[in-house]
Order: sequence, then C-alpha cells, then structure tokens
Amino acid sequence: MAKSKKPQVYSALEVANICGVVNQTAINWIKAGHLRAFKTPGGQYRVYPQELMNFMLERKMEIPESFLAENSFTLPSPAKTVLIVDDDCGLNTVISKYLLKKYPGLQVFQAFDGFEAGSLMAKERPGFVILDLDLPGVDGFALCRRLTEDESFCHPKVLVITALQDDDIDERLLKNGILRIFKKPLNLEEIAATVQGWYEN
Repeated sequence: MAKSKKPQVYSALEVANICGVVNQTAINWIKAGHLRAFKTPGGQYRVYPQELMNFMLERKMEIPESFLAENSFTLPSPAKTVLIVDDDCGLNTVISKYLLKKYPGLQVFQAFDGFEAGSLMAKERPGFVILDLDLPGVDGFALCRRLTEDESFCHPKVLVITALQDDDIDERLLKNGILRIFKKPLNLEEIAATVQGWYEN
C-alpha cells in the first residue's frame, strides 16, 4: 500500500480543527485578511501549511504536535523570556525586579498559581522558568516533568526554588531535567548568575 502524502493545503474546516475553533471562525480570519488563503475553482478556501504556521506563531497559539510532525516543522527558539511562578507575591516581584535590573533586555512574566503558570507557558513559551515547588494545590514534581517533557513548551530551562529541606528532593528534580535547585531564603545574585548563563548564549 502506498504511503499517504502529507497535505499540501488545508481547508477552512481543517484549519478550525487544528486551531481548536469552529469553522466559521477560521473563515472569518481568512475573510478579514488575518490568515492568507486562496480559493479553489469551486469557491472553497485553502491554506498552505506555512501560512497557518505563521498565523499561529504570530498569535502565540498552541501548535499541535501532529501539525508540526505532519509538515516537518519545528518551533522557533524561544525568545529571551523568563516566567517566575511563585504564590508569594512579594518574593515573586522581588525576583522579577532584580532580573530586570540586571538584564534590561529580558522579558519577565509573573504567575502566582499553577493555572496562571500553565496559561502563560502556552501563550508566551518562555525560555527560562523559575518555579516554586510548593505551590498550593499543585504537584510541583508533575509540573516540572510537564515543563521539561512537553514539546509544545519548547523545553525551557527550569530553575526550582523551594523551602523544603528533604535531601531526596534534589535527586528527584534533577532526574526530571531541572537545571538547578535553590533553597529558601534565596540568594538573588546566584539566581541571576544562573539566568545569565542562559541569557548570554
């Protein structure tokens, strides 16, 4: 049996399914000129894969792995962005201000709970994450695994901060691909130095 070829174009309905919207929304994008497309002799809209890829990247939409694989696309390298995830608003802001002062070109996002962290990860795809392991109602170890293993997040560098003193924690985290672990109270200069190593590459 012959192997099926990857699609060279997508219909409006296929675009809608890839983007997780209804068919009419995809048609509206095309009619408004947001998504480039052409019409078939029968009057149907068709979209080239690269145009759809560009559209999703510009809007920072989550791009399905199946779409990337189907078209042999890879996600671009993440920008120099850092996401700080800590429910301690004061500490979160202190870290943010310190990094911005040290690295003026850095883009810093802040999340104060697991839900907000997940939303910003999908939308912004930061290249570096500073994560409090002790978020209320969140399995910090599971979140670490997701950040380091989920292809849609572009494999960010993850630095964990925690007040937990269990010696087993470091070993478990490092097995999950975590870059470094810092125990509270934090040494901001050491954190900044770790970020610098990534930032200047």
